[in-house]
Amino acid sequence: MFADFLKRLIQPEPAQLPDADARLALCALLVRLARTDGHYAASEIEWIDAIIAARYGLDAQEAHDLRRHAEVLESEAPDTVRFTRAIKDAVPYEDRLSVIEALWQIALADGSRDAEEDAMLRMVSNLLGVSDTDSALARQKISAQS
Repeated sequence: MFADFLKRLIQPEPAQLPDADARLALCALLVRLARTDGHYAASEIEWIDAIIAARYGLDAQEAHDLRRHAEVLESEAPDTVRFTRAIKDAVPYEDRLSVIEALWQIALADGSRDAEEDAMLRMVSNLLGVSDTDSALARQKISAQS
């Protein structure tokens, strides 16, 4: 199932993803960020579930199921560079910008900024085609909400 999805995603010219596939791919980026430091904490899992439930209007079970699928996709996805470039080509800018906000929520969830997470966010923002300015504004927006 995920092999076909990944094959479609990393085609030289991928078609725009249907909403359900875009949700899955973008959720997989949240999982990848949470796993960046080698410690995938229960608190990060809870945050991911809460973010995707709120963002996509899902109940707790639906959010849990989406995250579990995204965990599998993330583990099978190619390196971050190829994965994010593929998403950039297949997902509209507004959706990519909203995932940067969600990534900042995960990165700032514990109240501190981790150097590995910062580096990952800078790289992912760039590869998704989100400007440094828009990423900084997203971080400031999330910081103000905390």
